Amino acid sequence: MPLQTKHYAIAGAIIVLAGLVTGWAITQSGPKDVFAECRAAGSGTRADLGGAFTLTSETGETVTDRDIFTRPTILYFGYTYCPDVCPLDTMRNAQATEILDERGYDVQPVFVSVDSARDTPESLTAFTDVMSPKMIGLTGTPEQIKQVAKAYRVLFSVQDPNDPYTLISHSTQSYLILPDLGYVDYFDRDATPDEMADRIGCYLDHAKNS
Repeated sequence: MPLQTKHYAIAGAIIVLAGLVTGWAITQSGPKDVFAECRAAGSGTRADLGGAFTLTSETGETVTDRDIFTRPTILYFGYTYCPDVCPLDTMRNAQATEILDERGYDVQPVFVSVDSARDTPESLTAFTDVMSPKMIGLTGTPEQIKQVAKAYRVLFSVQDPNDPYTLISHSTQSYLILPDLGYVDYFDRDATPDEMADRIGCYLDHAKNS
């Protein structure tokens, strides 16, 4: 084979190999995160969070995740007897939805009680009505609460089940759930209402355009 022909053959082989390597790299990198610019630094993605559930709404109706997540949702786990953390967090979430309302986004706050022993539909209604007319309260049996908490990796522990005034320690993240997409991100306690509204608005804009 002439020397020039050999050079062409080698160059062609290198181009083909480079193409194969590039294709493999793209495949290994996975699908593009369309919400990358909406995430806080280090928040990452957790596609394994969330799942189906059946609970009781504050109106006494049996509802599922499909009934609840018909709109973009800020999901929070707590309990109405909580003396400080839950009222502050849920009010912050409610304020974020008000800001989003003003910007033309329809987002609902949802409060799931981890206190199945004390939180009734009536107590949930009294609690959520103070926070926001849009807020939905959910409760359930101990088994139902454990199931939904496990799905979102929420930890909670009743300090003294025999004490009617017992405190319950629990996770305090708020989760952003989008219809058809499910869980997309979370917010820590230090996020302000404006910060939450900015990031959620970013998610909704990108979801609309994707």
